[in-house]
Amino acid sequence: MQFQKKDPRATIITKFGEIKIKFYPDDAPRHVENFINLAKLGFYDDTTFHRVVPGFIIQGGDPLSKTPDRMLHGTGGPGFFLSPEPNDRPHKRGAISMAKMPRDGNTTRDFNDNGSQFFISLQDNSGLDRSYSIFGEIIRGIEIIDMIAKLPRDERDNPLEAIRMQVTGKE
Repeated sequence: MQFQKKDPRATIITKFGEIKIKFYPDDAPRHVENFINLAKLGFYDDTTFHRVVPGFIIQGGDPLSKTPDRMLHGTGGPGFFLSPEPNDRPHKRGAISMAKMPRDGNTTRDFNDNGSQFFISLQDNSGLDRSYSIFGEIIRGIEIIDMIAKLPRDERDNPLEAIRMQVTGKE
C-alpha cells in the first residue's frame, strides 16, 4: 500500500461501499502519520465500527473489535498513546478525529489517550471542537456513514451486525 506524502488520502472499504478520506497533515501531523502507518501495517483491516451513536458519531479502529467478545470492543489500541493535536478545524459532518481510549482497562478516558481508535462526525458537533485531534475528513462516501448509523445496536451502541473495514491508501 502506498500513501502519497504531499496529499495523503485513504479509503475505508465497508460492505456498504467506500469512504474516501483526505488528511490534514499540517494540522495534525502525528495523527495523520500514525493513521497511515497503522493502515500500511494492516492494523485496521477487519476491525469494526464498534460504536454508533445516531446523530452524533460512528467510531472504529479498535483491534479488539476483531474478537467475538463484544464487551472488549472499544477497549483496545495499538499499545502506545499519542499526545493530542487539537486544532481549529470544526467537528463538522464528515470530520475524522482520534478517539480517547481507556488506559489499562480503566473506563476513564484521559485527554492524552489517543492511539488507533477514531470517530467520524455524523453531524456538526461543535462541542467537540479543540478537544479532539481532527486529522481528516470524508471527501466521498458520506452516505455510507448514514447507512452505518441506521443499524440496530446493543445497549453499548455496538451494531448487532459487525461492520468490518479495510483501509487502503491513495495509489
